[in-house]
Amino acid sequence: MTQYKILLVDDDKDLLKMLKLYFDKKGYLVFQAENGIEALKKIETEPDIILLDINMPRLDGLSLCKLIRDKVSCPILFLTAKIQEQDRINGLLSGGDDYIVKPFSLKELEARIIAHLKREERHGQKAKIRFFGELGIDFAGRTVTWGEEEIEFTKMEYEIIEFLAGNAGYVYDKETIYERVCAYEGEGDSRVVTELIRRIRNKLSKYSEREWIETVWGCGYKWNK
Repeated sequence: MTQYKILLVDDDKDLLKMLKLYFDKKGYLVFQAENGIEALKKIETEPDIILLDINMPRLDGLSLCKLIRDKVSCPILFLTAKIQEQDRINGLLSGGDDYIVKPFSLKELEARIIAHLKREERHGQKAKIRFFGELGIDFAGRTVTWGEEEIEFTKMEYEIIEFLAGNAGYVYDKETIYERVCAYEGEGDSRVVTELIRRIRNKLSKYSEREWIETVWGCGYKWNK
């Protein structure tokens, strides 16, 4: 039997606890986030469905939905106390698949989740994506985005990003990076890695002051988590 993964995103800790307890007993694998920024980090768990509150600190539900909608294929259900028609419209237009008003029946919520999961079964493939704050790397689409804006990288630049980000926190010397990423191109040597990383840093610096690729002196480079 398939064990579906649910990502619960809500700043109400009591509600998160109640939902986790309920869906744990029902056999789901439950992940939790208390705000939109934390939820971005949990997207890499590749949930089968996301339950998303609208009113949250740091990054609200509507903004989060817009940010991830083109990058995840799973259904997104809004859980909210907002009851005005325009609120529902805004939720659906932002990319949500359903809109459930608090307070709600757990049985009704589960019934809607099951209905969405059954519909989703016919879509099969989910994109693998990782978020580092607002920076998103879509390994299936081979794209890098900041928020909703795609950052243009050459094929070789992207290959380095994919390799380092896919192994975030680990240090690799230039020779290893070259062998894993560049050698099949058949020209140049490991010194090209230094120039490619310099270009990557320049492009990323236009969006963030964070040092995404760190130089570990005498050892090589690593992607900061």
